[in-house]
Amino acid sequence: MRSVAIIQARMGSTRLPGKVLAPLGRMPVLGWVVRAAQAIPGVDAVVVATGSSAENDPIAAWCASARVAAMRGPDEDVLARYALAAREARADIVLRLTADCPLLDPAVCGQVLHLVASGCADYASNVDPATWPDGLDCEAFTADALFAADRLAGGAPEREHVTPFMRADRARLRNAPLVCPLPGLAAERWTLDTPGDMEFLQGIASRLGAAAPPSFVEVLALLRACPELRRPPSEVRNAGFARSVALAAATVPAGQRSFDRSRALLESAERLIPLGSQTFSKSRVQYPPGAAPLFLTHGSGGRVWDVDGNEYVDLVNGLLAVGLGYRDPDVDAAIRRQLADGISFSLSTELEQRLAAAIVRLVPCAEQVRFAKNGTDATSAAVRIARAATGRDRVITCGYHGWQDWFIGATTRSKGVPAAVRALTHPVPYNDLRAVEDLLAKHRGEFAAMVMEPANIVPPAPGYLGSLKELLHAHGAFLVFDEVITGFRFAKGGAQELFGVVPDLASLGKAMGNGMPISAVVGRADLMRQMEEVFFSATFGGEALSLAAALAVLAKIEREPVVERLWASGARLRAGVDGLLAARGLDGLVKLNGFDPWVLLSIEPHAHATPFETKTILLYELAARGVLTVGSHNVSYAHDEADLAHALGAWAGALDVLATMLRHGPVRPQMKVPPLEPVFRVR
Repeated sequence: MRSVAIIQARMGSTRLPGKVLAPLGRMPVLGWVVRAAQAIPGVDAVVVATGSSAENDPIAAWCASARVAAMRGPDEDVLARYALAAREARADIVLRLTADCPLLDPAVCGQVLHLVASGCADYASNVDPATWPDGLDCEAFTADALFAADRLAGGAPEREHVTPFMRADRARLRNAPLVCPLPGLAAERWTLDTPGDMEFLQGIASRLGAAAPPSFVEVLALLRACPELRRPPSEVRNAGFARSVALAAATVPAGQRSFDRSRALLESAERLIPLGSQTFSKSRVQYPPGAAPLFLTHGSGGRVWDVDGNEYVDLVNGLLAVGLGYRDPDVDAAIRRQLADGISFSLSTELEQRLAAAIVRLVPCAEQVRFAKNGTDATSAAVRIARAATGRDRVITCGYHGWQDWFIGATTRSKGVPAAVRALTHPVPYNDLRAVEDLLAKHRGEFAAMVMEPANIVPPAPGYLGSLKELLHAHGAFLVFDEVITGFRFAKGGAQELFGVVPDLASLGKAMGNGMPISAVVGRADLMRQMEEVFFSATFGGEALSLAAALAVLAKIEREPVVERLWASGARLRAGVDGLLAARGLDGLVKLNGFDPWVLLSIEPHAHATPFETKTILLYELAARGVLTVGSHNVSYAHDEADLAHALGAWAGALDVLATMLRHGPVRPQMKVPPLEPVFRVR
């Protein structure tokens, strides 16, 4: 197996022209990179791949003088240039390096190369996820993977940046990351893009000398010894790729997407799993067939990829469980640290006390805390506490509260729930204080609590939540807020902080673990002490990886403007869609309700379309344009300007299709797929 390190280099640079041949110590920057590449264990040859335009002649001339192999190819289509270089060099394995990383560590690059050379992966890198200093970047992949990407990749970001297609196609290509063993280094900037970067690198080079490529440990030791050299990062990592994605998002046409693997996997899964999914809301019944994926392979930031390699801006985010974004570096680092110590233990861990203390500090009603795995667990525990404390059986509900008998029995999904249990739950409309008064009067002394989402589609009417609490207390019942969605999303302390009404008990979950399975029931200490006798016990209630993740989530929420960005991103997206609707005369048909961090689609009947026909058309066209949604905007902290621009571009295209179909009469004969059907209506 012949391994070739290919270094991409160009003279053109918007911020620092000619940077790759700029002097750094006793040799040009490119010389540092070539020297490091030649020292990488397992590399058989080194090639510099540059563009064919005349401006890159100095690079070819330097290579000739330094006796370094050079290959010239397309200036903009760097992926094609790599494929040409790999064929010319007879490479079986390619190690991709860039000429603006003079501090490359041969040992680190060698480990990445070994992941592919040993047969462990088809693609490996130390950049996905980013845990190493920016400037140690290297990626290795088989030549076959490179040639396939060259044949199949189409978009400008994929052609210009070489590896996005390979990183995305995880159903076909085995992917292996090399994660940095030292925490916190992803913020270090050792690459070359600006004059400030050059000043930093000159300081490093002057002190380390040029006798041999420095290791990253040597650079870190120098920065500890000379802290004046270190400067705060001022540049976005991989800013060039972000700009390419943003430009591509300006217009979002309906793409030609294949779902062959998704369909085959569904057929196989449904032989083994009812509906082929563990969750109703993640199953095929929620997505228009033929345009939306059914199985995902991975996510990063605000995007996900399906088993066919299709990429989507994700506005589902694990049904609001991913609040910070996929692969958040702080959360992932906390999980890795805890994984080294263990997952589930024979006794409690200190993590439980630390996380409980953080929740008590943030959530107004929380005086004591118990942990569980799902929102259903926590909300059902609150109901049991209220029943134990009051000796009463009946419960009022308002919103969605999970799959347990006490709630789901009062919905159209009540199959399997005894009638006697169903009769104890009484749903009421939101903002309807009179409906609650009537129930309390009709069944005087029988209600233990009212369990409610403190807000969802509409805001609470002035005084509603406070009056509700007073009314319930007057009848000896408790107020329970189901903050599984609103907790750590509407405010650091949830909706109860936002609205200034403190419930007796509350349930938390979803964004609390950024995708890890964890929830909590919290509340007044006198009520929570009921759990000393109320049986609420689970083997995995104190599972340590989720506790560590939640601690990292809450620390980040306190440290960074997470909640503020959720509101800002949601408002930006909402305002954009509202403008698109108004421009097409569809603002009376389609509305965005709720709160900016969690906006829900509301559709009115139309002479030519039922609400679910309209919803199906929109979800189909959005998915065809690379936006995944189930009819809501579940924004995350990681959604950036490119993600929001892509989503708005997709909305524009989807609304154009809808408007055209409505002008041509009834939409049902024009639809590409049958309309979706509701699981059941709860809001």
